[in-house]
Amino acid sequence: MKKESYETSAYRYLVDQAMEAVKRTYSPYSHFGVGAALEDQEGRIWLGCNIENAAYGPSNCAERTAIFKAVSEGVNSFRALAIVARKEGEEGITEEMTPPCGVCRQVLSEFCSPDMPVVLANRSGEIEIYLLEELLPLAFKGKNLK
Repeated sequence: MKKESYETSAYRYLVDQAMEAVKRTYSPYSHFGVGAALEDQEGRIWLGCNIENAAYGPSNCAERTAIFKAVSEGVNSFRALAIVARKEGEEGITEEMTPPCGVCRQVLSEFCSPDMPVVLANRSGEIEIYLLEELLPLAFKGKNLK
Protein backbone atom coordinates (compact mmCIF):
# COMPACT_ATOMS: atom_id res chain seq x y z
CA MET A 1 0.00 0.00 0.00
CA LYS A 2 1.16 3.48 -0.85
CA LYS A 3 -0.18 6.73 0.65
CA GLU A 4 -0.47 10.00 -1.21
CA SER A 5 -2.14 13.37 -0.92
CA TYR A 6 -5.09 14.15 -3.18
CA GLU A 7 -3.44 17.44 -4.13
CA THR A 8 -0.33 15.76 -5.53
CA SER A 9 -1.65 12.35 -6.56
CA ALA A 10 -1.26 11.20 -10.14
CA TYR A 11 -4.70 9.58 -9.66
CA ARG A 12 -6.52 12.80 -8.77
CA TYR A 13 -8.33 12.78 -12.15
CA LEU A 14 -9.66 9.28 -11.44
CA VAL A 15 -10.76 10.13 -7.89
CA ASP A 16 -12.60 13.17 -9.29
CA GLN A 17 -14.50 10.88 -11.65
CA ALA A 18 -15.38 8.50 -8.79
CA MET A 19 -16.73 11.52 -6.88
CA GLU A 20 -18.97 12.27 -9.87
CA ALA A 21 -20.13 8.64 -9.99
CA VAL A 22 -21.13 8.58 -6.31
CA LYS A 23 -23.65 11.34 -7.05
CA ARG A 24 -25.61 8.83 -9.17
CA THR A 25 -25.93 6.17 -6.49
CA TYR A 26 -29.26 4.51 -5.84
CA SER A 27 -28.97 3.53 -2.18
CA PRO A 28 -32.34 4.10 -0.47
CA TYR A 29 -31.84 1.18 1.93
CA SER A 30 -28.26 1.43 3.18
CA HIS A 31 -27.99 5.22 2.66
CA PHE A 32 -24.35 4.49 1.76
CA GLY A 33 -23.38 5.48 -1.74
CA VAL A 34 -20.28 4.25 -3.53
CA GLY A 35 -18.76 5.61 -6.71
CA ALA A 36 -16.13 3.95 -8.87
CA ALA A 37 -14.10 5.13 -11.85
CA LEU A 38 -12.34 2.44 -13.88
CA GLU A 39 -9.77 3.49 -16.46
CA ASP A 40 -9.18 1.21 -19.42
CA GLN A 41 -5.92 0.85 -21.33
CA GLU A 42 -7.11 3.39 -23.92
CA GLY A 43 -7.60 6.03 -21.21
CA ARG A 44 -11.41 5.88 -21.26
CA ILE A 45 -13.06 6.06 -17.86
CA TRP A 46 -16.03 3.87 -16.98
CA LEU A 47 -18.16 5.10 -14.09
CA GLY A 48 -20.16 2.96 -11.73
CA CYS A 49 -22.31 3.52 -8.67
CA ASN A 50 -23.98 1.11 -6.30
CA ILE A 51 -27.54 0.23 -7.23
CA GLU A 52 -29.62 -1.27 -4.43
CA ASN A 53 -32.76 -3.34 -4.47
CA ALA A 54 -35.26 -3.94 -1.67
CA ALA A 55 -34.45 -7.66 -1.87
CA TYR A 56 -30.71 -6.84 -1.33
CA GLY A 57 -29.44 -9.84 -3.33
CA PRO A 58 -30.09 -8.21 -6.72
CA SER A 59 -28.12 -5.11 -5.66
CA ASN A 60 -24.91 -4.29 -7.48
CA CYS A 61 -21.75 -2.59 -6.23
CA ALA A 62 -20.19 0.44 -7.91
CA GLU A 63 -17.04 -1.44 -8.92
CA ARG A 64 -18.97 -4.21 -10.64
CA THR A 65 -21.26 -1.69 -12.33
CA ALA A 66 -18.21 0.03 -13.85
CA ILE A 67 -16.50 -3.17 -14.95
CA PHE A 68 -19.68 -4.72 -16.34
CA LYS A 69 -20.38 -1.56 -18.36
CA ALA A 70 -16.90 -1.71 -19.87
CA VAL A 71 -16.89 -5.45 -20.54
CA SER A 72 -20.35 -5.26 -22.12
CA GLU A 73 -18.88 -2.74 -24.56
CA GLY A 74 -15.99 -5.04 -25.48
CA VAL A 75 -13.34 -3.59 -23.15
CA ASN A 76 -11.43 -6.03 -20.96
CA SER A 77 -8.06 -4.43 -20.23
CA PHE A 78 -7.78 -1.91 -17.42
CA ARG A 79 -5.23 0.51 -16.00
CA ALA A 80 -6.58 1.69 -12.60
CA LEU A 81 -9.68 1.92 -10.39
CA ALA A 82 -10.69 4.65 -7.92
CA ILE A 83 -13.39 4.22 -5.26
CA VAL A 84 -15.07 6.73 -2.93
CA ALA A 85 -18.16 6.58 -0.71
CA ARG A 86 -20.71 9.01 0.66
CA LYS A 87 -23.07 8.63 3.62
CA GLU A 88 -26.50 10.15 3.16
CA GLY A 89 -26.81 13.44 5.01
CA GLU A 90 -23.07 14.12 5.14
CA GLU A 91 -21.10 16.62 3.08
CA GLY A 92 -18.68 15.15 0.59
CA ILE A 93 -17.18 11.70 0.67
CA THR A 94 -16.58 9.64 3.79
CA GLU A 95 -13.66 10.04 6.14
CA GLU A 96 -13.10 6.29 6.05
CA MET A 97 -11.54 4.66 3.02
CA THR A 98 -13.96 2.31 1.26
CA PRO A 99 -12.29 -0.75 -0.25
CA PRO A 100 -14.06 -3.09 -2.67
CA CYS A 101 -16.06 -5.94 -1.16
CA GLY A 102 -14.93 -9.54 -1.62
CA VAL A 103 -17.26 -10.19 -4.55
CA CYS A 104 -15.94 -7.12 -6.37
CA ARG A 105 -12.35 -8.16 -5.68
CA GLN A 106 -13.07 -11.52 -7.29
CA VAL A 107 -14.70 -9.92 -10.34
CA LEU A 108 -11.81 -7.48 -10.68
CA SER A 109 -9.36 -10.38 -10.57
CA GLU A 110 -11.12 -11.89 -13.60
CA PHE A 111 -10.50 -8.85 -15.81
CA CYS A 112 -7.65 -6.88 -14.24
CA SER A 113 -3.95 -7.45 -13.81
CA PRO A 114 -2.80 -8.35 -10.29
CA ASP A 115 -0.61 -5.22 -10.33
CA MET A 116 -3.47 -2.85 -11.24
CA PRO A 117 -3.71 0.05 -8.76
CA VAL A 118 -6.89 0.34 -6.70
CA VAL A 119 -7.12 3.92 -5.43
CA LEU A 120 -9.11 4.80 -2.30
CA ALA A 121 -9.75 8.38 -1.19
CA ASN A 122 -11.30 10.11 1.80
CA ARG A 123 -12.68 13.51 2.79
CA SER A 124 -9.38 14.62 4.35
CA GLY A 125 -7.61 14.41 1.00
CA GLU A 126 -5.72 11.23 1.77
CA ILE A 127 -5.25 8.59 -0.88
CA GLU A 128 -4.27 4.96 -0.40
CA ILE A 129 -3.16 2.93 -3.38
CA TYR A 130 -3.24 -0.86 -3.28
CA LEU A 131 -2.33 -3.35 -5.95
CA LEU A 132 -5.21 -5.68 -6.73
CA GLU A 133 -3.10 -8.65 -5.64
CA GLU A 134 -2.72 -7.01 -2.19
CA LEU A 135 -6.50 -6.92 -1.86
CA LEU A 136 -7.03 -10.49 -3.09
CA PRO A 137 -3.74 -12.42 -2.83
CA LEU A 138 -5.22 -15.85 -3.59
CA ALA A 139 -7.72 -15.03 -6.31
CA PHE A 140 -9.66 -17.94 -7.77
CA LYS A 141 -8.84 -17.88 -11.48
CA GLY A 142 -9.67 -19.85 -14.60
CA LYS A 143 -6.47 -21.84 -14.18
CA ASN A 144 -7.95 -23.29 -10.98
CA LEU A 145 -10.62 -25.01 -13.06
CA LYS A 146 -8.13 -26.97 -15.14
